[in-house]
Amino acid sequence: MKQVLRYLHSLSLHNDKIWFEAHKAGFLTAKATVAALAEKLIAGIRSFDDSIGPLSISDCTYRIYRDVRFSKDKSPYKTHMGIFVNRGGKKSGYSGYYFHIDGNGNHLLAVGNYYTEPRVLKVLREDIELGGGDFRRILEGVAPGLELETESALKKVPKGFPADSPDAEFFKLRNFCLVENLDDAFILSPDLPARLLSIFRTGKPFLDYVNRAIDYCREEQKEYFTSLDL
Repeated sequence: MKQVLRYLHSLSLHNDKIWFEAHKAGFLTAKATVAALAEKLIAGIRSFDDSIGPLSISDCTYRIYRDVRFSKDKSPYKTHMGIFVNRGGKKSGYSGYYFHIDGNGNHLLAVGNYYTEPRVLKVLREDIELGGGDFRRILEGVAPGLELETESALKKVPKGFPADSPDAEFFKLRNFCLVENLDDAFILSPDLPARLLSIFRTGKPFLDYVNRAIDYCREEQKEYFTSLDL
């Protein structure tokens, strides 16, 4: 992984087409290294979560090119390489297991997704309210470094949910995702795949909880549109 870190750091300092094309060999080597890691993670995750189904490396990895159409930052290339292993692949909308290596040391591991649909949020909040503490018990079982993403949380408990509940802070969440920041030492450890898988495994019950709400919403939507055809 040392070569990947070096390449991404250099790219962050020279984020332009001329430098990228001149160092294409370095990009291809880094890409192949991340692809090999993705293959190990897919197989390892399937050993404890067979719900991910059949996945290819391309289902779980991303292009290096940035979409700059609606961004003030016109840098053409991403300075990180990510892997997202989830049911149906990265475009399916299901939550999953994410890892990325960043050229500026902002390495990230996550279980969940970067966005939770409003209708799924509502179902999750209702599940937590009626669950008698089951969501809290799930969180108690995750690896110590994993924490709920709260930067996007609401300031107040949303209308319709009890502000005096022991789960009040969870009702404020706008994104159901567990995250952990990693340092270079973690990335460069010789047992990186095993360490990632060990953390991911502890997040499976959380992921099952979130994806269950996604399944419910999709089934409800399917039934609605089916009824319109009658």
